[in-house]
Amino acid sequence: MYRDIVGSAYYVAPEVLRRSYGKEIDVWSAGVMLYILLSGVPPFWAETEKGIFDAILHEEIDFESQPWPSISESAKDLVRKMLARDPKKRLTSGQVLQHPWLREGGDASDKPIDSAVLSRMKQFRAMNKLKKMALKVIASNLNEEEIKGLKQMFMNMDTDNSGTITYEELKAGLAKLGSKLSEAEVKQLMEAADVDGNGSIDYVEFITATMHRHRLERDEHLFKAFQYFDKDNSGFITRDELEAALIEHEMGDTSTIKEIISEVDTDNDGRINYEEFCAMMRGGMQQPMRLK
Repeated sequence: MYRDIVGSAYYVAPEVLRRSYGKEIDVWSAGVMLYILLSGVPPFWAETEKGIFDAILHEEIDFESQPWPSISESAKDLVRKMLARDPKKRLTSGQVLQHPWLREGGDASDKPIDSAVLSRMKQFRAMNKLKKMALKVIASNLNEEEIKGLKQMFMNMDTDNSGTITYEELKAGLAKLGSKLSEAEVKQLMEAADVDGNGSIDYVEFITATMHRHRLERDEHLFKAFQYFDKDNSGFITRDELEAALIEHEMGDTSTIKEIISEVDTDNDGRINYEEFCAMMRGGMQQPMRLK
């Protein structure tokens, strides 16, 4: 029996917090990783380490939020049994491998996973360029704990450890996650996530395209991103500031600027204030058509 608390907060098993544990903790950690791979977020989440530990000890696992309704019952059953709080009731590693969802010919091998990460990449593709740049600013400011699962996924896809994901690596990585995308669809995701257009996806671009959108609900992230564009602290993002950002990120021309302003500038004063910026960031991916 081990007695020290070890490991990242998200992956800590309940018995570790009670300071008495054995090898069953490895199955718990693997269950947390599987939950993250399927949904894009940790099963137990809070703003502080203490909050995370409280959630691990007492909170029910969320299988109601998206994308869980579209994930197979068999996958949920495996996650549930790997995350049993009582280590005696938890599956052993041998039982995990024998679970119907993982067995060859089982559910995992012929049912595509409607992975949250994949659906976020599709949403990202539909965003305007200001929103993509703002997400990149937010992604650059997230701490290691907030993106641990995505960092692991990036490393798994980056098979040659080059620090970037190529088209072939993305295609292979998504296939491993259970996606059944056509080559054309993978290419479209690749082009969307490759914000600077250099033909590969770097770490920040990957985090930008795949991070959980609840980051957008947090005012401090939105304010930081707004300040990044509002260089003169006037409280507005002007055409010139937008143009400077697009040039810096190699993301567009004057027609792009017109497009963004006509979409986001709801009071038609030719610039974007903080409220308009927040509405864009928190709004749906498909913006309504504006009548001229």
